[in-house]
Amino acid sequence: MHHRSRQLLVAGHVIVDRYLRVDAMPAADRTVPVTSERTELGGTATNLARTACKLGVRVGILSRIGEGFPPEFRATLARERIDLRGLTSVAGAPTPTCTILEEPGGTTRTLIQQGPMVATSRWPLPGPWWGSYEWLHLCTGDPGYYLRLARAAHANHQRVSIDPAQEIFYRWDARAFRGILPFADLLFGNRAEIERATSWVGPGGPTRLLERIPLVIRTEGGRGATAFSRDGTVHVAGRKPRRVRSYVGAGDAFRGGFYGAWFAGEPLGACLDAGNGAAVSRIEGGV
Repeated sequence: MHHRSRQLLVAGHVIVDRYLRVDAMPAADRTVPVTSERTELGGTATNLARTACKLGVRVGILSRIGEGFPPEFRATLARERIDLRGLTSVAGAPTPTCTILEEPGGTTRTLIQQGPMVATSRWPLPGPWWGSYEWLHLCTGDPGYYLRLARAAHANHQRVSIDPAQEIFYRWDARAFRGILPFADLLFGNRAEIERATSWVGPGGPTRLLERIPLVIRTEGGRGATAFSRDGTVHVAGRKPRRVRSYVGAGDAFRGGFYGAWFAGEPLGACLDAGNGAAVSRIEGGV
């Protein structure tokens, strides 16, 4: 048994989110006015890490930012005691940025500037410090780099979660996904993402994935979440938000809430419920 001083290293995006509120999405070749706008600290790694840290998880971020990343955003992460040794600033590159169009009711459309996160497969692995982590969570990012990270973590007896999110549809392919599975212990995804993953290993639904990976967590929006493991299936009903500020980042918050209960030693159903609670809090306007 390897004793490690930190619990969760999250590899993924640290992003400047620019929200533009519109009454309706523009049709092709048409213009609509922006009714309000705001800029926030976001990204898959950021949202997950901040939620998990708030719940007591000793967490760090592995990501790349570029020029124009607001120093106050970095100060926020440092103030929250998130380990930033893996947050690298790349000179000459634009910082990852999302432009998010929001309609009343929560519908969004997003444009992403990947910046230095667009192609990192040849980047060096982190220094020896990353061996202090029990778990490595791989969310959005370069599949080639993540395969190298997962292989190295597995060789170092660290546990690995894979969580490609929407990038499973445009950055991953069957070969890359099947290649990383031997080094992974846990897979996260929503219904569409898990269906995509399953299509790459053969028919049979999420339980087919269990031939390759011990645990699959599927988020189901307002219907809750389901865990598929080799010991059986656990489903927890969802929670209804009292108000909706934004659905952006709710899935990341679910994962942070899940890990908060997971590292506290809670049973799988309680971990799912904690994830649901964190997602609802995010939708209502929490961090």
